Formats: sequence, C-alpha cells, structure tokens
Amino acid sequence: MKKNLFLFASLLAIVLVSCKTPPKEDYSWVKKGIDVASAQLKFTTTEIADSAMLPRSIWVGYEMDFLCEQLGRDSMTFKDSLRLKPIQRLGQRRLAGIYDWTSGFFPGTLWYTYELTGDNALKQQAIKFTNLLYPVRKYTGTHDLGFMMNCSFGNAGRLSPSDTIPSILQQTADNLISRYNPQIGAIRSWDFGKWNFPVIIDNMMNLDLLFNVSKLTGDPRYKDVAIKHAYKTMKYHFRPDYSSYHVISYNDDGSVEYRNTHQGKNDESSWARGQSWAVYGYISCYRETGDKAFLDFAVNIADFIMSRVKTDDLIPLWDYDAPDTPETPRDASAASIVASAFIELSTIVPDGGKYLDYAVTIMKNLSSDAYLAKVGENQGFILMHSTGSLPNGSEIDTPLNYADYYYMEALQRYMELKGLEYKDL
Repeated sequence: MKKNLFLFASLLAIVLVSCKTPPKEDYSWVKKGIDVASAQLKFTTTEIADSAMLPRSIWVGYEMDFLCEQLGRDSMTFKDSLRLKPIQRLGQRRLAGIYDWTSGFFPGTLWYTYELTGDNALKQQAIKFTNLLYPVRKYTGTHDLGFMMNCSFGNAGRLSPSDTIPSILQQTADNLISRYNPQIGAIRSWDFGKWNFPVIIDNMMNLDLLFNVSKLTGDPRYKDVAIKHAYKTMKYHFRPDYSSYHVISYNDDGSVEYRNTHQGKNDESSWARGQSWAVYGYISCYRETGDKAFLDFAVNIADFIMSRVKTDDLIPLWDYDAPDTPETPRDASAASIVASAFIELSTIVPDGGKYLDYAVTIMKNLSSDAYLAKVGENQGFILMHSTGSLPNGSEIDTPLNYADYYYMEALQRYMELKGLEYKDL
C-alpha cells in the first residue's frame, strides 16, 4: 500500500510539474529598442524643428593609413574618390536635403515608431517630415526614388491614408520607370562616372515602389518593369556562390561592360550592405509575384550571408573580405536590413526557424548597449556603428538614418509575427 501511495505521489508531482506555465519569453530588448527610438526621434525633431533638412548621419573623419589598410591599396589608387570633410563639423549631426537619396528614411522611421507605439506626437512629426518630400515626386535624376518616396509616402499611405498619396507615388513611379531601358532590360542607377549604363545592387530596393504603385493603380506596367529588372540583375549581378557585385555596367545591347565596385573593398569582394540589399530585394520580389525563382534565389543569398558573416554578434564587417581586425568597422545598417529581410523570409519557407533565430540574434545585439544609443546622445540617432562608403572616406563608423529605418522595420515585423502589442511588453 505504501509503495502504491509513493508511486501515486510521484506521478502526481510529474503531472503538476508538466502543467506549469512555460517561462514567459523575454521581450525586454524589444521594449528597450522601441523606447530608445521614440525618445531619440522626439529629441531629434525638437532639435531640427525649424529646419527643412533631414538627419542623415554624424560627420566623422578618417586617417589615410587606416583607409589604405582596409582597402589593401595605396592611397594614390583611390585618392580621386575621397571626400574631404568639413573639419569644423566633425561630431555634429549631418543633415541632408530632400533630394538626397536618404531623405525618405527619417520620416519612414517616424512612421514605424508611431505604428509600434501609437504615439500621436510621432505621427504628427511623421506627417511633417513626409510632406517636406512632396517636390520629389517630380524628380527624375535618381533611381533612389523608392527609398525616398516609398519609405516616406508609402508608409504614410499605410498608416494615414489620404486621397493625394496614390497620385504622388504614381508620379514618382512614372519617373522611376522612365529610367528603364527595354533594350538593356534594367533601370539605370547613376548618371555619373565612367560607366555606359550602371546598375547597382541597391536598385533592387527601389522595386517595392513599382510593386506598390502597380497595386494602387491596377496598372501592370510598373510591376512588369520591376520583374524584368529583377531577372536581369539575377542573371548578371551574382557570382556562382550567390555573392553580389556592387556595380554592373551594360553596353547598349544589354551585354556586360564592367563588373566592379564603388563602395566595397575591391571589385571581387562582397560588400556587406550590397548582400543585404540583394536578399531583401528578392524576398520582396517573391512576395509581390509568387515567382518561386525569386524565392529560391533569395534563400541562396541568405544562406551565403549566413556562411560568410563570422563576427560573434552577427553584425558584419563593412565588407565580408575586409581585414578581420578589431579596428575594422562594422556595418549595423547591413545587419538591420538582413534582420528585417530574414524575419519575412522565416514566414515563407519550411525551415524558416533558422532565419528567424538569426534575425533575432542580430536584433538582440543591435538592441544592446554596444549598438543602441543612450537617450540624448548619438545626435539623436538610434543605432551606432554603421559604415556608408569607406572607399570614398564617407560615413565610417557612424550612425546612419537607414540603419535606424530597417531596425525599426525589423522590430515592427517581429512584433507582428509574434502578435505583440507595445502596451503588453
């Protein structure tokens, strides 16, 4: 009898233990990121309240020996590309005008932070800084119109619809597809340099504008151009290991003129942010078309990224082939883009868990004190330690507004995936 009672008690204990509520997942890093972002954005909007400019980064300098070491080149081979910094501005906030390629990221970051918090003060600032970009709808001088207008007015259309937004985006998209050359099959990126018809991997990110406008208008022209550009890029921009060149220049007949870099270590290196643009762009293409060729390609790029990033915190060096030294700058912007892309990818593929785990590791590290700014510091930017264009001596180990944008987008995607609301964090 005693033996039976002991057995019963043991079984009861096992049942009680198994019925215990599993430990609640720790989302403190999510709340920390959102709270810092909200405070930093409010600080910044107060500081630049009377300006018609938008925050881009912080002015920083560089040492020539450092650049030579990073690039493995003598300074004479890239001296003409270096940009002199205004010494008196070092350490100060760098502002940019509405025609700068980064102009849409600050209002877009405000929109995402408003979406996450429901804070109407942030919404009003998002509206204000988005409206600054209204003249850009007529601009034809860049391929970056997607960054500029879809990140700003595109998010405004989601979160605060108005009758004018679709026409603004359509006019912008008309200007973007005017840069499409049907003989070549791609959208021209730059209007400068030695190239005949340069296309950069970054251009994959501007296709979302065309997909968006195609849905808004019901006009397939925009989507058709986006698909043709994506296929052309898929065919010529990538190496067998699915790493991407930065720049491909085409001859008038659509054949390749040059394969090289403008922002990476060398022509054959894997510039970190370029790989991020690539995986994000092809995930978007799959989302908008359902074409499995785009998904398969995105998965191959994603797996390449995971195989090449060797840093302990998964925040990559500015170029995957840069010297692996403590002095080599990281690129938090490349990491935040990958995190946002991988969160979406995790919802599409059967083995999505590995991509979500990778993204969450990035986001937890970006939300740590190593990368997340202290409130009132970092000139109001959210993240530290990004690299813009090292070979040009531009924005090296500094905050960047697009790092902040994709960090907030990743937080929004994660919150949506987990069914979380800010008030419950």
